[in-house]
Amino acid sequence: MSNLTEPLVVDVVSDVVCPWCYIGKRRLDAALAARTGGKTTVRWHPFQLNPDIPRGGTDRRSYLDQKFGGPERVSETQERLEATGRDAGVWFEFERIERQPNTLDAHRLIAWSQKVRPALTHDLVENLFRAYFTQGVDVGNIEELARIAGLSGFDAFRAKALLTSDEGRAAIAAAERRAHALGVTGVPLFIFNQRVAVSGAQHAKVLREAMTQSEVATITR
Repeated sequence: MSNLTEPLVVDVVSDVVCPWCYIGKRRLDAALAARTGGKTTVRWHPFQLNPDIPRGGTDRRSYLDQKFGGPERVSETQERLEATGRDAGVWFEFERIERQPNTLDAHRLIAWSQKVRPALTHDLVENLFRAYFTQGVDVGNIEELARIAGLSGFDAFRAKALLTSDEGRAAIAAAERRAHALGVTGVPLFIFNQRVAVSGAQHAKVLREAMTQSEVATITR
């Protein structure tokens, strides 16, 4: 547990339809809650796991069967995720998800939120994860995204105006190119003070240790 008072900047690369990213986000929350003193800024960065999925999404069951090799493997994978999720305070409801969405618009919404009201972005990301994984909401649907933005404290009308435009598309594409150029191949990825990186949904203890390492490196540089 850190008792340092220097600012901590956490960069998170993730996708809103990645179950391990949701687990990782909850573990990051636990690690941050255990941190004493100092300001913390969390910045979210886009990574589309399936950029080729059509804008309207695709059938979830067919997508999973193709990805994992059949219903039996899908069931085994989801059972493991459900058990791990419960340990992190996430209660997955996979059976409620009907569509596998394209997440470009969700990433545009997150990027926009960090410009207009960054203090609310962490809640927006949580609400996007929760909507998809526990309520089966299609987070590729513009109406749903605007609704979630409104529930998160943003102006839903402004959010919808953004999403019905092309604003932010080029920025998301550029951010993803940078991530790939840096060697990012999977998510979640956590980077603390741009010095210490942790890949995967590691436990809060691991994330706290990385925080401390990054803070010491920042102070002693």
